[in-house]
Amino acid sequence: MAWEAPPRLVRALGETAPAGDDWLARLPAAAEEAVARRGLTVERVQVPGGRSSLVLLVRQPDGSPAVLKLAPPRARPEGERAALARWAGLGAVQLLEDDARDGALLLERLHPDVSVRSLPEAKALLEAAGTLRRLWVEPPAGHAYETVAERTGRQAAAMRASAGAEPEVAPLVEAALAAREELLAAPPEQRLLHGTFRQSKVLSGERMPWLAVGPDPVVGESAFDLARLVRDRVEDLIAQPSGPATTRRRIKRLAESLEVDQDRLRGWTLFRAVESGVRALRVGRPADAELLLEFAGWL
Repeated sequence: MAWEAPPRLVRALGETAPAGDDWLARLPAAAEEAVARRGLTVERVQVPGGRSSLVLLVRQPDGSPAVLKLAPPRARPEGERAALARWAGLGAVQLLEDDARDGALLLERLHPDVSVRSLPEAKALLEAAGTLRRLWVEPPAGHAYETVAERTGRQAAAMRASAGAEPEVAPLVEAALAAREELLAAPPEQRLLHGTFRQSKVLSGERMPWLAVGPDPVVGESAFDLARLVRDRVEDLIAQPSGPATTRRRIKRLAESLEVDQDRLRGWTLFRAVESGVRALRVGRPADAELLLEFAGWL
C-alpha cells in the first residue's frame, strides 16, 4: 500500500505537534499493521480528510465497506471509541469492533463527501441540531471523560498567554474568560457531549440520513456543544451586512429548538469563538483569526 498523508493532516498536526513527536513518520507502518491485522483491503485515503486523523476507506474480509481511522494519542482516540460505544449508532457513526490494541477505529462507512453543509443553511442547521440532540445522553457512572471545566481551563491558560503577547485581543479574551467563570459557577445538567460538533461533522449515511463523526467527547452542559454550531459558516456570516442580527437570530432559534438557555449559549459561543481565534493567531492563521474575533465581537 503506497500512499501519503493528506496535506491538510500534515499541516494541522505540524501546528500542534510537541517537540520530537514522530507520529506522522510512523504512520505508514502503523496503518499497514492495522490493515493487515484486520484483513482489510484499502480502497483509498480520504482526501482532504480531517485535521487530526488519517481516514482510510476499506473493505472488510467479507467485502463490506468500512472506514479505518488512525489518530495520534494526543487526539484522544480512546475517548472517541468509548463515546461511539456509548451512543451505539444512535445519532453517530457505528463502531464496528471492540479491538483497542492499536488505537485504530474500524467504523461504519458513511458518504464521506456528503455532509450536512451541502444543504441550504436553514435546513443544514435544523438537521445538524436534530443529530446533536441524540448524542446528549447521561455519561456512564465513573466515566473518565474530560469535563468542560477541565478542557476550558487548559484553553483559558493558553488564552491568557496569547493576550499577553497580542494586546489587541486582550479585551475579547477578558470578556471570554469572565463569561467562562460565570457559566461554570452554576452549571446545569451534565451530559456526554460530542465536543467538536459542526456541520462538516455530520455525514450522510445509509442506516440513518445523517450521522455525526469525529467526536472529541467531553462531559458538561449542552450549551457548550451547541456553541460551536452557532458560528458555522462564519465566513458567510462575516460577509453579510446583517451578520450580527443573523447571529442573534441563530442563537435564539437553536436555543429554543434544543431547549437550551439563550444566555448560556451566547456565553459559550463567545468563549469558544475567542479561544479558536487566539489559537489561530498562535499557530499562524491570521485570516481565520480575524474572522473568528470579528464574530466574537458581535457577542
